[in-house]
Amino acid sequence: MENTNRLPQEDTLETRQSKLRARPGSPPWERPALVVLLVLTAVAYIWGLGQSGWANSFYSAAVQAGTKSWKAFFFGSIDASNFITVDKPPASLWIMELSARIFGFNSWSMLVPEALMGVSSVWVLYITIRRWFSANAALLAGAVLALTPVATLMFRFNNPDALLVLLLTASAYAFTRALEEGKTKWLVWASVYIGFGFLTKMMAAFLIIPVFVVVYLMFAPVSVRRRLVQLVISAGTVVVSAGWWVAIVALVPAANRPYIGSSQSNSILDLILGYNGLGRLTGNESGTSSQSGSTGATGGGMGGNFSGSTGVQRLFNSEMGGQISWLIPAALILLIVAIWLVRRNWKMDRVIPAMFLWAGTFFITGIVFSFSQGTIHPYYTVALAPAIGAMIGIGVEVLWSRREQLAARVGLAAAVALTAVWSFVLLNRTSTWHPWLKMAILIIGGVAAITIVIGPRLGQRIMMFAAAAGLAASLAGPLAYTIKTIATAHTGSMPSAGPTTSGAGFPGSGKGFPGNFEDGQMPPGMNSTTPSTTTDNTGSAPSSGTSGNSGSANSNSTMPANFKQGGSGGTEKEDTASKQIVSMLQKNASKYTWVAATIGSQTSATYQLASDEPVMDIGGFTGSDPTPTLSQFKQYVSEGKIHYFISGGGMDHGGKFNQMDGTTSNSTTNGSTNGETTASAAGSNRQNGPMGGSSNSEITNWVQNTFKSTTVDGVTIYDLTQMK
Repeated sequence: MENTNRLPQEDTLETRQSKLRARPGSPPWERPALVVLLVLTAVAYIWGLGQSGWANSFYSAAVQAGTKSWKAFFFGSIDASNFITVDKPPASLWIMELSARIFGFNSWSMLVPEALMGVSSVWVLYITIRRWFSANAALLAGAVLALTPVATLMFRFNNPDALLVLLLTASAYAFTRALEEGKTKWLVWASVYIGFGFLTKMMAAFLIIPVFVVVYLMFAPVSVRRRLVQLVISAGTVVVSAGWWVAIVALVPAANRPYIGSSQSNSILDLILGYNGLGRLTGNESGTSSQSGSTGATGGGMGGNFSGSTGVQRLFNSEMGGQISWLIPAALILLIVAIWLVRRNWKMDRVIPAMFLWAGTFFITGIVFSFSQGTIHPYYTVALAPAIGAMIGIGVEVLWSRREQLAARVGLAAAVALTAVWSFVLLNRTSTWHPWLKMAILIIGGVAAITIVIGPRLGQRIMMFAAAAGLAASLAGPLAYTIKTIATAHTGSMPSAGPTTSGAGFPGSGKGFPGNFEDGQMPPGMNSTTPSTTTDNTGSAPSSGTSGNSGSANSNSTMPANFKQGGSGGTEKEDTASKQIVSMLQKNASKYTWVAATIGSQTSATYQLASDEPVMDIGGFTGSDPTPTLSQFKQYVSEGKIHYFISGGGMDHGGKFNQMDGTTSNSTTNGSTNGETTASAAGSNRQNGPMGGSSNSEITNWVQNTFKSTTVDGVTIYDLTQMK
């Protein structure tokens, strides 16, 4: 017998459509406020960009290559002669390369597009929240994103994360439209953005897919059958938009394309499933070296070194906390209280699907970052910033609109108070940096929280003033970190937002390992003595280092002669290229496919950027890729394709010292790393150590024993056209 109390399906869908439609009208002040927000964001993200130079030279070299060769452009090669690719798909490079082709290759033409991606992300988040909620909620969400320290960092940098955030935020907008209208075209657009997100940073873009599927199945204003059909179409769209480039790369013969960087078998599928896929979760990352010097990772692997121990506390620790966690406690409180307040109408109220969408994105991404055993850098947390902004904006609107209820006022007060306390904790990690700020935030936030709870007794004007003070106290900490980030140059492979933090462990975020230490010094957290004794077959003079004391580790290390680092505030200075060496590389450069070869991307990128000529990156990003083999390298040399071999690799992107001059390093690290690093002389048969497999040592030994060398500014250069 039919249940007459149940509404017909059509009426139910119509009701849902009416509840999820866009909000009409806008206050007269909204557009000027939006313009101010976007202009200030643009100024913050563009101001002083030139101070960062080439930022991450690894990607800068690839951009340079893409401006010289369309083949390098398509494959994402690090050099214009197409020896090896970067370790990511090339979508983010394409944007920078097109800009550099139009305006000329320089720091500004490369970094300004990244900054504009940040401004666009703020705008897209605004229009996404604005469709269902007030202008206040949308503007607050955008402001939170703009002021997140790690967002400021990455939108002023040339890593792929800027484009990834923009694409995933655009995907959330399209998905919101799909929930609102039930139209397949919006799901398709959401899928296209996810697909191109995959071409930006591979599997990182797929984390939001489970959230989209569940939320659409629960709340879409169409029949269940239609939802399933639409999701199947969406899945196909993701495969096509993400897979077209993958298919081309997989089908092109290896002889006709560059080696796939950071894969161990020259396979794009190996890169997808290994180094940029499951390896990040399990720690068994082919192509990286663990602290023990073996393939894969143990005890958390490299991820534990860069981002601290795994667990729910990781997002709040000294590595990640100052980057992203300022408003996470408030976002969680607002989420819980908002859902509680609208629980009776959960099927109809737009708050529930919106919160499910953004909270689901936050939790899945946050859990992956918190528990992954592989390489997780603190700056990856920029992916959480749009979700945190959305949860804050929506939550504040829901609770503020119901402020006559005690539960809403207590929720707002708790969010302000906990944010003030947590800001105090984070700022206390930089105890000598504006020490007054943490106390001011704590006092203002506490008073504001109390006033919000008892607000109705004090009058509407006092309540509004308390809310404004609470908001100011909540945003003061991330604003201060953001200003510091804008004022600081950031270079290298491990940038960090905000000031240098204390108690960050080894290698902590504030110290930005490998970064903020003077020439010849060991990283923070290590007790080092470096009586450098660098020798080569020419009997060149030894170089000397300095010694430092900190932390709980002991090290005896010989630094490469060309290791010149320094900086502060979370920066990492690149190795500098000698003008004499650059002049050598440029002489008769047109006669060679590669003017030089060297081991490790940081060194090869530095010389390539300085000389504007292709430099062969032996071993790829981490120096561990099995390319070229000794026989392949001999063939390149016999064919006259390589002019010089530059010995000594500085630091690789795994944060380890490259020992390629016959130097030695014996390091035992205690404390927060819980690891051990032991590197033998370059001539040893070392498997996948800091500089990768034994083929690199074989190449080095063969070059040292076969060709004449000279020392220029402390760097040993072998002329591959002059045999001994």
